[in-house]
Amino acid sequence: MDENVCSIDDDETSITIGQAKPKEDRTSTQVIFVVGGEAQNRNMVNELNVEDVEYSEPVSPTAQYFNSSVLSVCILAVLDTEIPIDDSPALGLLKDVFLPISPRFSSLMVEDENGLKHWKKVEVKLEDHVSIPNFPSGLSPQSYDNHLSNYLSKIAMEQLPHNRPLWNIHIIKYPTSNAAGNIIFKLHHSLADGYSLMAALLSCNSIFRNIPKVLRSAFNSVSDFGWSLMKSSYVEDDISLIRSGNPGVEFKPVVISTMTFSLDDIKQIKTKLRVFCNFHFRETKNEGRNKSNNEHSTALVLLNTRAIREYKSVKEMHKPCAEKVWGNQFAFLHISIPELTSLESLNPLDFVWKAHKLIQRQRNSGAVFLTARLLEWFKKFKGPEAAAKYIHSTIKNSSMGLSNMIGPVKRMALANHPIKSLYFMVVGEPKSLTITMISYMGKLKVAFKTEKDSIDPEKLKSSIQTVFEMILKAAHDIA
Repeated sequence: MDENVCSIDDDETSITIGQAKPKEDRTSTQVIFVVGGEAQNRNMVNELNVEDVEYSEPVSPTAQYFNSSVLSVCILAVLDTEIPIDDSPALGLLKDVFLPISPRFSSLMVEDENGLKHWKKVEVKLEDHVSIPNFPSGLSPQSYDNHLSNYLSKIAMEQLPHNRPLWNIHIIKYPTSNAAGNIIFKLHHSLADGYSLMAALLSCNSIFRNIPKVLRSAFNSVSDFGWSLMKSSYVEDDISLIRSGNPGVEFKPVVISTMTFSLDDIKQIKTKLRVFCNFHFRETKNEGRNKSNNEHSTALVLLNTRAIREYKSVKEMHKPCAEKVWGNQFAFLHISIPELTSLESLNPLDFVWKAHKLIQRQRNSGAVFLTARLLEWFKKFKGPEAAAKYIHSTIKNSSMGLSNMIGPVKRMALANHPIKSLYFMVVGEPKSLTITMISYMGKLKVAFKTEKDSIDPEKLKSSIQTVFEMILKAAHDIA
């Protein structure tokens, strides 16, 4: 997920999810399934009887990259409810609200006899997409914290079946220390990026507010593009506290955990230091892990490439030649992680300013778009699989992934269940550490995906909390 901006608003008016309209398409031809061998594809075609079917739309290049033989990237979105969950309206809500948001939610990715990939509309068996796990009854909220963590790790590692639309919903009906229940969406990244999915959520609520400008590009020079190319192709980060370098790390167990910060505190730091709050958070995370001087580490930041000022409704995004179309529109940005010296540990603001200066130098650039052109070249001359391998190498060679986006500024309710908080995580990528951030009702929820038995998430969070408090106090002391 990929919007690099924080939202600050004290309004807590309640809102409830409404209903959207479906979209239909009319093209038809013979298809075969994309994933699996030829025999498997043929069996799936026969099983579902899809000889003459309707296409929704061609599959975008980015969607093909994220659903390839080397990459299968998904998004987990977790909603924490304030009251116990009644799952009885779930199927009706999915049918009447969720599926009409986008035809991709009721489509398969298929390949025609000419090798072109499309989204194909199918009949959705909603009960196949809903899971309600059973945990032991009568446990403490802290015990259910562990069960939820283990469950998140489990579904993060599972592959979505490719013989049905690429999404699942999990309903957790057990109280944790943070919520009365949880609703978890698992969506394949080929369906859309964070902007599209958040716009879908806000579209249901019919709320679209102006959004501050976000970071849209960096590394504005040919040399920066060359360095990024080297990082993606040949130069790996050093093994460190946040990068194990284990082969096949995307298939290893993970731990997903969260922590929460006040946007008022972040705004205070931003005002006193005159820095961007999202930049500050990225670099304080790096400071918290005590990076040693002989380690070379980079963060891979996902940037939305739309010229954002506000979210558009789903209906607007699906219009032909729409300014901000549905789907995936983002790019990768390499940021070298600054080293923390002993002097800066005595004055944490020096490190924040150093990090801010580093990113300011890289802000206005075309290298991100040069990288997009490079991927287009890969696809045109070597095919989408080659482009997917390049993206896989780009992710694998860096130390950590960073993504953040704006969330609702008002309280949400899903089927009359008020949402206490929410967070998201990108899973299926070859990386030991991924950090995501989303704002909601005056809070910033930070989520961590850490490689199990390689990174201690509690120690990482404790370090971040300590450093944040140091920076907040130092900023407060500025006259």
